Amino acid sequence: MKLSFEDRNKIDTSDDQIFYQQPRYVYHLSKSFRTRLSYLYSLYLLNHYVILDLMSSWVSHLPNDKKYKKVIGHGLNELELKSNNRLDTYWVQNLNESQNMPFEDSTIDAALIVAGWQYLQYPENVSLELSRIIKSNSLLIISFTNRAFWTKSPNIWTYSSEEKRIEYVYGILESNGWRIEKIIKEKTYEKKLLGLYTSESDPFFSVIAKNNKSNN
Repeated sequence: MKLSFEDRNKIDTSDDQIFYQQPRYVYHLSKSFRTRLSYLYSLYLLNHYVILDLMSSWVSHLPNDKKYKKVIGHGLNELELKSNNRLDTYWVQNLNESQNMPFEDSTIDAALIVAGWQYLQYPENVSLELSRIIKSNSLLIISFTNRAFWTKSPNIWTYSSEEKRIEYVYGILESNGWRIEKIIKEKTYEKKLLGLYTSESDPFFSVIAKNNKSNN
């Protein structure tokens, strides 16, 4: 899958680190979405895993009742990452400027991206780099909803339907050596008025892939 210059372009072309220089200690996803995501992680992530939480913030959405061997965080705001009590270590890097990550080959058991893929201008390079550092036959879980900082999202995301965004994610992964294991498309619901009724909330989308390369 090849992206054009227009696909990668976005409304706000200023340095991403300027946009993210102030910490945002808010939830960017609804409670029902976060609950569904934590449950998904509980099904796929094992206690002995070294986990990379890519494009993270002050929360990682990992299950509260699980402890992992190591959780490594990445993001654009150091204060947010420092406040994330699930991270054992972290680093700051703009993936739209450089996609090379500071890890040796095949050292990560699983990588997570939640509400982050929509800001990548070079997702194919990121997916290739992840295939280098993630162990063979190991996991990449990309989750998202219909929210974004739209001025910072590339046109291919901003002007696509929800279905096309899913196709875009797995299209990039498949064309760069990943095996798609599962695609999840679900509605989520929030309880209102002390649980007397529910209303539709953030839709839950997730693409789960495994590293198909022989990089043992």
